[in-house]
Amino acid sequence: MQNILEPGTILRKRYEILELVGQGGMGAVYKATDRRLEGRICAVKEILPNLAENSTSEQELEQIAEQFRTEASILARLDHPNLPKVSDYFSNGSREYLVMDFVAGHDLLEILQEARRQNEFLKEQQVLSWATQLLDALEYLHDQDPTVLHRDIKPSNIKVTPRGDVKLVDFGLVKVLNHDETRTVTVVQGRGTVAYTPLEQYGGDTGFTDARSDIYSLGATLYHLMAGEPPVDAKERFLRPGSLISLRQINSDVSPRLERSIFQALAMHPSERPANAREMRDLLLGSKQPLILVDIPFPKQQKISWGKVLQHNRILIGAVIALLIVATLVSVAPPLLP
Repeated sequence: MQNILEPGTILRKRYEILELVGQGGMGAVYKATDRRLEGRICAVKEILPNLAENSTSEQELEQIAEQFRTEASILARLDHPNLPKVSDYFSNGSREYLVMDFVAGHDLLEILQEARRQNEFLKEQQVLSWATQLLDALEYLHDQDPTVLHRDIKPSNIKVTPRGDVKLVDFGLVKVLNHDETRTVTVVQGRGTVAYTPLEQYGGDTGFTDARSDIYSLGATLYHLMAGEPPVDAKERFLRPGSLISLRQINSDVSPRLERSIFQALAMHPSERPANAREMRDLLLGSKQPLILVDIPFPKQQKISWGKVLQHNRILIGAVIALLIVATLVSVAPPLLP
């Protein structure tokens, strides 16, 4: 069991721990104050490589530490309004640390849970606004050289600031792709959170992942936000095709376009998903029409209400009846004498 840093602990003679913000299997995140820059509040992410899977030897631990330093140096170069800025990274014994902006506000899971407590769904336009900002961040990450993948996109890793800006936080599972794609660099070996993880990511670093893996996680996040519940996970869908419930069956206010866009992002095979963030944005907001995939359930057509049909077409039906009466009278009337 890892030891949690106590409030008042000072790291690198600079960062004073204020409180624990969150804790996971691979480490923890703390709120801290920067004693060198008065008034600055930051987030300190602590990573414990000795908890990683299959990492028992000193050589393996050193490899993970080296991976951490390589990735942290890349994250420190990132600069985007929808990403927290990484400002420092260092080691302290067997623990590795990332220091980044502390993002105030509530995460999307908290916002969603509050809406559900009031028996309400989130509004589509609001979710689309958040999605647009997230896609901007993903496009920026995926366009880096080398490409940076997040690999753990989910509502609890997305914060909305008091100003309404979205921040994609928690880089614990970030993956950096090299040009030749023969080697990957990962700070913490992991598979993400099951409901938002594509099937190809279940293999950890042994599986091939690319930008379309993040697109899947985004699709699962949007599904959760619009449905109020996470989607069936990819492993279950693989075992039981057709088990993913239609969004509009749960929330009838979801537009057909949004539903089809989300389900295309959730396609089991990467080749059927949007290829990148730009294509996903075009599906949601642009002129490109989402595909209709065979393994995706959509709401059945409503049964025809003949009462409504008769009411809406009463004038036309009346005219037809009148013509039938006239035709009948003409056919049975005796012929006129010459």
